[in-house]
Amino acid sequence: MASNHSQADVVIVGTGHGGAQAAIALRQHGYEGSILMIGRDDAPPYERPPLSKEYLAGDKGFERIMIRPEKFWADKDITLRLGAAVTAIDPVRHTVTLSDGGQVTYRKLIWSGGGDPRRLPVPGAVLPGVFYVRDKADADAMMRALESGAKRAVVIGGGYIGLEAAAVLRKLGCEVVLVEMLDRLLARVAGAELSTFYAEEHRRQGVDVRLSTGVHSVLGEGKVTGVRLDTGEEVPCDMVVVGIGIVPAVAPLIAAGAAGSNGVDVDFCCRTTLDDVYAIGDCAAHANDFADGAVIRLESVQNAHDMANTVAKAIMGEKEPYHALPWFWSNQYDLKLQTAGLSLGFDQTVLRGDPAERKFTVIYLKAGKPIAFDCVGTMKDYVQARKLLESGVGKIDPALLADPDVALKDLI
Repeated sequence: MASNHSQADVVIVGTGHGGAQAAIALRQHGYEGSILMIGRDDAPPYERPPLSKEYLAGDKGFERIMIRPEKFWADKDITLRLGAAVTAIDPVRHTVTLSDGGQVTYRKLIWSGGGDPRRLPVPGAVLPGVFYVRDKADADAMMRALESGAKRAVVIGGGYIGLEAAAVLRKLGCEVVLVEMLDRLLARVAGAELSTFYAEEHRRQGVDVRLSTGVHSVLGEGKVTGVRLDTGEEVPCDMVVVGIGIVPAVAPLIAAGAAGSNGVDVDFCCRTTLDDVYAIGDCAAHANDFADGAVIRLESVQNAHDMANTVAKAIMGEKEPYHALPWFWSNQYDLKLQTAGLSLGFDQTVLRGDPAERKFTVIYLKAGKPIAFDCVGTMKDYVQARKLLESGVGKIDPALLADPDVALKDLI
């Protein structure tokens, strides 16, 4: 009988952007040891952002969102163990235990577990027809519901996932009611100018946007038939999409003794407090240079990708502190939003361009210094904003920033 115990020099937990890039970067840097990637997904590594955008809309098939063709992993001698979750870590014996009962011994462990969708804490939230958007299976289940005739959707959460899902559902012909507890959309990540613009845009596209509105319960027997709001109103629907944030998937690390309260704590090379264990991506709490050194988690492809490169170099003996400008993007309808920097703690905003023309940039300042840019349809601003932030520029006259005829690169 075959043993259920195996070993690998580097074990990578998670097959999303961070895990995949860690494996790729190790090989690019000449690492010759064995690499094993363990993923809860049954599918080989694929991009997550398109799940709530092009993949859900049917504009991109699965092959087009794969991080690499399936053959790539075998060619690079990277072993995939799919459909398995890590349930426990023994940091002394350097082993991980899997949900299928298997055990793997590692020399180095890279944890890229990401997060799980925050569950809706109301009665009825487990009814069939309530969807979250974390993985391909979630998006596939939503697509099946739509193919089966779902035409009325309630989207809960006015962050990027909720807004992107609402935009796709409208494109597919659904009636959409979007419910947000706070008094504006994107309240945790953007200023009022961007919030107002996207609320108006979604309403223009036919979304019924309800702000300062909570959910009391999900209604239905056997499947979803509606949502009761905290106002008492009942909104009939065939499906509910929940986008209210993620919970970092780090329980085995914390149980093994790793430090961390919001995710898992890592140092400048993404090392946890456990020997030979690194953590990257959405779940890694790190001191960020672009947040004045505050310890934060960043939920972005850029962060996962750049942390993966930092860890690969560290394993190869090249300890280079993580220092990468955060950037994000969101596609809604025909609008492309690109964000550079972090707007945490901003005390002033400057509007560059005209939202009525659907092309503008919001600039966030802290004590007179630009710290972040939200660029809607202004690719040139975005490219130059990244260079400006990376240059570590100091105070800039807001009037110059607001003038679209003044190139941002000339302010460096």
